[in-house]
Amino acid sequence: MSSSRIDQFLQLRRIAVVGVRRRGASEPGNAIYKKLKSAGYTVYAVNPHLSFLEGDRCFRSLTDIPDKPDGVVITTHPKRSLSLADEAVRIGIQHVWFHRSFGDGSVSDAAVSFCREHDVEPIVGGCPMMFVAPVDVGHRCIRWMLKVSKKLPA
Repeated sequence: MSSSRIDQFLQLRRIAVVGVRRRGASEPGNAIYKKLKSAGYTVYAVNPHLSFLEGDRCFRSLTDIPDKPDGVVITTHPKRSLSLADEAVRIGIQHVWFHRSFGDGSVSDAAVSFCREHDVEPIVGGCPMMFVAPVDVGHRCIRWMLKVSKKLPA
C-alpha cells in the first residue's frame, strides 16, 4: 500500500467514524473522532446505540448521515467490519480505513476482500492519529514501531 492512499484519505473533508462509544476518550473511535474534528474535518460519529457524542449528533448507521461522507474509519470489532464495508460500498464511499494498533483491531480478512472486490482499496491497520498533525508522542512511537516491523500501512 502506498502512502498516497493515506494522503488521499487525509485530504478528504467529511469522514465518518464508526465505533464511537459511550465510555469516552480512551476508546479508539472516540479519540479518532475528536482528533479529526480538532484538525478541521467534518466528522460524523456512528453508533446505533448513541444519540450524541460530545454534544454532536451521533448517527445509527452510515446511511443515516445526511451528507454522504467521503471516507469512513472503522473502529468496531472485526465481526462487524464486513457489514460496515458493505454499507459503505452501497452508498458509494470509496475510502475505508480499518483501524488497528495491536491485535486484530477492526481488521477482518472478509471485509478487506469485500472492499477490494468492489474496487475500494482499503487502508488496513494503523490509525489516522499516527498521521494527523500534531501527532502525539504515543502515536509517533507506534508509527515508528510499525514502520520498523514493516507493518505500517504506508
